[in-house]
Amino acid sequence: MKLLITLLLGTLFLTAGTTEEEIAKQAIVKIYTTFKAPNYQEPWNSSMASATGSGAIIEGKRILTNAHVVANHTFIEVERYGERKRYIAKVKFVSHQADLALLEVEDETFFNGVTPLQFDGLPQIEQKVVVYGYPMGGSTLSATIGVVSRIEHHRYSHSGEKFLAIQVDAAVNPGNSGGPALSNGKIVGVVMQVIKRSQNIGYLVPVMMVKHFLKDIEDGKCDGFADLGLTTQKMENPAIRHYYHMDENETGKLVAEIVYNSSLKGILKKGDILTAIDGHKIENDGTIAFRPHEFTDFNYYVDRYQMHQSVELEVLRNGEKMKVDANLTNTADDILLVKTTRYDRMPTYYIYGGYVFSPLTRNLLLSTNRNRLALSYFATQWPTKEKKEVVVLLKVLASDISRGNNGFAMWPIEKINGETFDSFKTFFEKFNNAEGQYVVLEDKDGVRVVIDRKEAETKQKKILDKYNIEYDRSIDLRKKRPGSNEAQ
Repeated sequence: MKLLITLLLGTLFLTAGTTEEEIAKQAIVKIYTTFKAPNYQEPWNSSMASATGSGAIIEGKRILTNAHVVANHTFIEVERYGERKRYIAKVKFVSHQADLALLEVEDETFFNGVTPLQFDGLPQIEQKVVVYGYPMGGSTLSATIGVVSRIEHHRYSHSGEKFLAIQVDAAVNPGNSGGPALSNGKIVGVVMQVIKRSQNIGYLVPVMMVKHFLKDIEDGKCDGFADLGLTTQKMENPAIRHYYHMDENETGKLVAEIVYNSSLKGILKKGDILTAIDGHKIENDGTIAFRPHEFTDFNYYVDRYQMHQSVELEVLRNGEKMKVDANLTNTADDILLVKTTRYDRMPTYYIYGGYVFSPLTRNLLLSTNRNRLALSYFATQWPTKEKKEVVVLLKVLASDISRGNNGFAMWPIEKINGETFDSFKTFFEKFNNAEGQYVVLEDKDGVRVVIDRKEAETKQKKILDKYNIEYDRSIDLRKKRPGSNEAQ
């Protein structure tokens, strides 16, 4: 009799477990994306491609996935677990910084019978997780089991920025991107990337980042994650600690530089020591304890706040302690000379007499090895009032008017007709307002490219036709002149 009761109870528990698992599976979605891949070396060109990813249905009849699953999209379809009908979906909000996106489906029958997945908190080390998604190797839902290996700041490959990430040892493959990692039936993270040539090392966007994203978009727009606009230095060396009047019990990180447009300009000074943020002690290696015995980058406590909020900093200045409020008004794109990787837009370019000009972007840097070492230096620099963006002569389309200059490529320009400029917009305006017979371009070493304006304008159309280029400029520069029907 006892054996029969035990077997019955075991069957009930098994059924209950299976039912809970099946309920969770109903909320897993396969995403089909058709996207336009820009060609940054030939910015007037693009190619079409397709890919698949994963997602999860959450509260509010929304689908949570990665930004990189839907980046540069032209058409998206979604398919529920256990079904073969596809529904048209649209991107409602996207954070390329955090590699997160929300999709919506106009046909609400797509959500019939689905229980949205709920969020849990930050998991513990060694906590068991189940990763769901539609990876390569098959067309049906995949589930892999693993544990949380570590939690710390990691570089998100989609944006190139560093945020908190969860490392798991569950098998993650292409197609898993955007799928949820569940623990006790709740989402603890969203699959985003793997380390190539590794043994089961995958990374999740933690729920903390997801909740920040969902809170951010409540006002109908995505402001992003803030950046303090500081260069900081570790204070582990005893000599530098003594130099800045730090005693043995004091720890922190040195403010080495402040970008010109940072909200902390005039509030912090070079040589200040950041000793605490939001009441949490900053260690000499620049980390803070976010849980007992667990440390990560001190920006953890910046990332918890929304844009336009403020965070309290404790500072040591010339041996004196003080507190300041940091107003969070800038993202990384606001305070970088070479902006973060761009998506959902075509490259900016301008062609004049076969000479192709473009702003220097990370997309452009990643697209070529030409002069990359020299140009990568710019990607490490802060902007200034005088130089907010770098402009390059991307390439020269060979013709009779460019003989001898065809070897110029990825060439950074410092001056146009003897004048400096602060951005591609200013460069473009100076180019279009140029007078005289020649346009003279110059780099920092004084090397020059000289373009005959009359010859360039006379032969422009012929050169564009020869290279099958429809427009001499990108769509963002093709605006109508006031009172004219012509594009500039």
